[in-house]
Amino acid sequence: MKKIIGKVSAEEKDAIQALFERKNGLSELAKILTADNSELYEKLVRDMGETGSKFQQWWDTMAEKYRWEGSQDGHWEINFDTCEISLVTPV
Repeated sequence: MKKIIGKVSAEEKDAIQALFERKNGLSELAKILTADNSELYEKLVRDMGETGSKFQQWWDTMAEKYRWEGSQDGHWEINFDTCEISLVTPV
């Protein structure tokens, strides 16, 4: 089930969208990069960790700021076109 629970500003949406795209790009790179190039591999792992932390920090900060409804077995999603935040829970 998906329920709209809030909205963020365009600037806030831009910040999470940039992190989302970076996270996806790094994940795609990880699929083709081998550990043979240890320097690049270590940079990728470090970058993925930092980006994942920033991504989670954004959600935590916005949830506290806007006091979004949450659920033990659910997660939040953003609609990049409308800036709306939805709580997604199993049916």
